[in-house]
Amino acid sequence: MSGIRSEPPVRLTRDESGQTWDIFVSHASEDKAAVASPLAAALEERGLRVWIDKGELRIGDSLRRKIDDGLAHSSFGIVVFSKSFFAKGWPQYELDGIVGLSVAGKQRMLPIWHEISKDEVEQQSPSLADKIARTTATSTIAEIADEIASVVRDSIAA
Repeated sequence: MSGIRSEPPVRLTRDESGQTWDIFVSHASEDKAAVASPLAAALEERGLRVWIDKGELRIGDSLRRKIDDGLAHSSFGIVVFSKSFFAKGWPQYELDGIVGLSVAGKQRMLPIWHEISKDEVEQQSPSLADKIARTTATSTIAEIADEIASVVRDSIAA
């Protein structure tokens, strides 16, 4: 049985270029090589459209505007929680957006814990520790990607 529960599908509007994404990946730069980039690649291999900073940001872009655009036009927000994530400003900005969209029913958050425990997440935010998460301590990137792809496909089919 999947640990990530299914919720009603999110219906997106397209951005100015006609684009939407299945997944927005929020992470600290310290977690990019170990988790964020491999997970994004694994999700793309499974046919999902993924917004991740390295693929969407170009020289001269407004970081805030591009992040807001990616958030607004993604069905799911993956958040790679780690000690580095909680210590940095931009990941917190993205988390605020994902939580706000989730509460409004416009996006769903899928948490990944990387080198952090439930107790440590709970110390940062009790409400975040309540969300069913996957951890890189017990699941491979491929296993996490398979489960996320299944949740996204179930949402599309609903």
